[in-house]
This record gives sequence, structure tokens and C-alpha cells, in this order.
Amino acid sequence: MTPIDNADAARRFARHIASDLSLYNEEKILEGLANDTLFEVLEDEIEEGRALYKKRVPPELYAKNYYDRALIDVLVRSKGHIPSKVW
Repeated sequence: MTPIDNADAARRFARHIASDLSLYNEEKILEGLANDTLFEVLEDEIEEGRALYKKRVPPELYAKNYYDRALIDVLVRSKGHIPSKVW
């Protein structure tokens, strides 16, 4: 795997990982949003994705928090229609 060396590619890669988390963990996401435990329920999966992201992205891009932003956009904002204590 080639390292990612620009901000646009880093953002796309972060969103790709977050999208995969959403695709393969829908039930956990719904449970986590309903109970305000999303990040606890998905802790292992999120950290596995973070490790992959960190491995491919240089420190200066990793520090921009694109991965965390992608998690919020994909796992939280896109599920705004789900009843939750969070909102």
C-alpha cells in the first residue's frame, strides 16, 4: 500500500474507513445512538480503523483529525433521523 501524501486523499481515505464501519456495523450504530454509547459500542472497530489510517497517513496529515471528522460525518450526522438521546 502506498502512503497517502495529500489532504484530499487523507480525507477520502478517512471517509472510506468510516463508510466501511457504517456498512458493516449498522446494528451497533443504531444501538449506540439510541443509548448514547456509540463510541463505546464501536470502540474496537473505530480503533482498528484508526490504526489503518495512521499507518497510511503521515503525522502532519494525521494531526488534522480527518479520521475523527469522518466518523462524526458518517456515523453520526448521516443517522440524524434515528431517535436518540444525543439530539
